[in-house]
Amino acid sequence: MVPERAASRTRNKGAAAMNPAMPPAPAGAWQTLTQSPFLRLLVVGFLVILLQIPVSFIADLVGERSRTRYEAVEDISAKWGRGQEVFGPYLVVPYTYAVVEKDAETGNDRFSEREAVAVFLPAELRIAAELETEVRRRGIFEMPAYSSAIRLEGGFAALDFSQWKTEPQRIDWPRAQLVFEISDVHAVQNRAALNWAGKELPFEPGTGLLASGAPGLHAPVPLAAASRAMSFAAAFELRGSFLLRFAPLAKNTEAALKADWPDPSFQGAYLPASSTIGPDGFAAEWRIPHLGRNYPQSWSRTEHGAAIGESAFGFDLLTPVDAYRQTERSLKYQILFLGLTFLAIWLFEAPGGARLHPIQYLFIGAAMCLFYLLELALAEQLGFPIAYSLAAALVTGLVFFYASSALDSRRRALAVAGVLAGLYACLYALLQLQDYALLAGSLGLFVILAAVMYATRNVDWYAAKLAAPRRGEPPAGDR
Repeated sequence: MVPERAASRTRNKGAAAMNPAMPPAPAGAWQTLTQSPFLRLLVVGFLVILLQIPVSFIADLVGERSRTRYEAVEDISAKWGRGQEVFGPYLVVPYTYAVVEKDAETGNDRFSEREAVAVFLPAELRIAAELETEVRRRGIFEMPAYSSAIRLEGGFAALDFSQWKTEPQRIDWPRAQLVFEISDVHAVQNRAALNWAGKELPFEPGTGLLASGAPGLHAPVPLAAASRAMSFAAAFELRGSFLLRFAPLAKNTEAALKADWPDPSFQGAYLPASSTIGPDGFAAEWRIPHLGRNYPQSWSRTEHGAAIGESAFGFDLLTPVDAYRQTERSLKYQILFLGLTFLAIWLFEAPGGARLHPIQYLFIGAAMCLFYLLELALAEQLGFPIAYSLAAALVTGLVFFYASSALDSRRRALAVAGVLAGLYACLYALLQLQDYALLAGSLGLFVILAAVMYATRNVDWYAAKLAAPRRGEPPAGDR
């Protein structure tokens, strides 16, 4: 029997050799599996998951570079001047009040005196600030900085202590102080000047009797009585970076701020009443009544620092697009990009004879992962828009070059590159759209799903299998 089976196999081989049209022997189970579109789609999905490993390394690198930039900017601003908040003036007057306590031993009333301070806000406050801006650099990192001339003037109404039921003799008028809170007081550049009721008075460091815990300046302003109004004018030359804020402390606060920075962002509790913005800078004016804020004109033994901070107004100096934040945002879409690109290749591969090996998919995926690294590295040198365009062009060109050979079809490779270029264009649009990114992304995904469903509408997924090219024949598709 064994010699007969061997002879039969020999005759079959000879017949197949003499008759090329004879179909090959039935494929084995492994070959059937490897030709299954569904199985190959599962393999492609696994490769997308596998490529999350290098993507995670790139995401860590983006975070590291972002922290390096933050440290560099923090070092520059610490030496030059941080974002400035100028709150004031506060007129602080100390006084004493009587306290009645029970003596623990005798049970009798015991009288003692304690000291407190009364804080008064001005009735009128006019703020004028003019900024000269520049870009400070540390290596490849930069930040917006400014030198400002600030003038605050106005007046206080007659002081009223009746709300605390304090006798006039308990008020320590000679120790009264005028206080300004300045968030980064070391950036004051000159000997700040104070004119109080026509007299020039020197400033001292710290917030004095206000004891708010914030840095600042104070000046002794001895008062003889509180029966009359008092005027003041203070001037500072102050350096800072990124932002400038003031607080509307008066019953009527007016502010006029201008700078030679073309991209301001007005921030805080109040927007300007009027503003002009041009390529040479901006100017803005505020007119703020005290009715919209959440603190009174005077207080004692209470704390209103948080409410004052919440009422602040001013502007930020906008900087060019943050490459690190934009790269982080683009990385959120990478799994979608890999999946859609691999799906496009699989759709072009399935009906033809050319089949890509998983390693070839990995090469294309590695090129797409490299896009984010190129995007970041180029953005640090050239800015985000140019870096994004260059990185997208390089990766798209590389994928087209490789796919032309792997798919053995220039037209199919061009189609894959077109899909990839379209995805990069859509991603850039999403990165620029802050308010409509969700809407645009949802509509884009709907269009992509509709296109895939249309392209595969006639596929018989139960009967379909990848065609194997015959020897000597090119796979289907134009070269």
